[in-house]
Amino acid sequence: MQRQILRQIPRVQASAFAVKSAATAAKTSPLVLSRHFSTPVSVKQTNLLINGEFVPSIKGKTFETFNPATEEKIADVAEGGTADIDAAVTAARAAFDGPWRTMSAEDRGKLIYRLAELIEENIDELAALEALDNGKPCSVAKAADLGLVIKTLRYYAGWPDKIHGSVIPVSGPYLCYTKAEPVGVCAQIIPWNFPLLMMAWKLGPALAAGNTIVLKPAEQTPLSALRVGELIVEAGFPK
Repeated sequence: MQRQILRQIPRVQASAFAVKSAATAAKTSPLVLSRHFSTPVSVKQTNLLINGEFVPSIKGKTFETFNPATEEKIADVAEGGTADIDAAVTAARAAFDGPWRTMSAEDRGKLIYRLAELIEENIDELAALEALDNGKPCSVAKAADLGLVIKTLRYYAGWPDKIHGSVIPVSGPYLCYTKAEPVGVCAQIIPWNFPLLMMAWKLGPALAAGNTIVLKPAEQTPLSALRVGELIVEAGFPK
């Protein structure tokens, strides 16, 4: 019935109708505004995570992020520029050349698993934050997105000590073998539709293989990634 009604409304009016409907739903839904979530949601961090610390952008620039259901502003988030990217890459390279690359595979796996545990401990908060920033139902964010995030990280936590080279038979007095090595600093760009799940898909394998990361979340949905950044620091990942 609703589809038939919308077909009869001109395109401009249909857009206005959709916005009005969303606004009406926002006033009644317990899953839209942070003050209505069963789990209290607060935006704890809006700065850039560089070298294990949250810092404002070098030029002090910020951008606004909005609740897509209500079009209300949620927070001002630090906007990284060229100098911030250089600082992040430098820090990631230092971590790669230092503690992360030389850490044992077992210890890398433990840290990734610890991150999965912290995400599970904070699943209600992260699901509510994902819904607030992304607009999807909180129940979907918790059951689908966050559930798969935890499973993905636990899966890759088991990989660091299982990445091996191979010996290749060749004729003559030669030894031929392969050796798997991390590539270095990985640049990872995350979309807005499944922010945390796409983040886990990229973080998990890169960290398991011994790489370090410079990650850019979508500007529409940066808040859950920043919260996970706090959990990464809490888990004890080295700088």
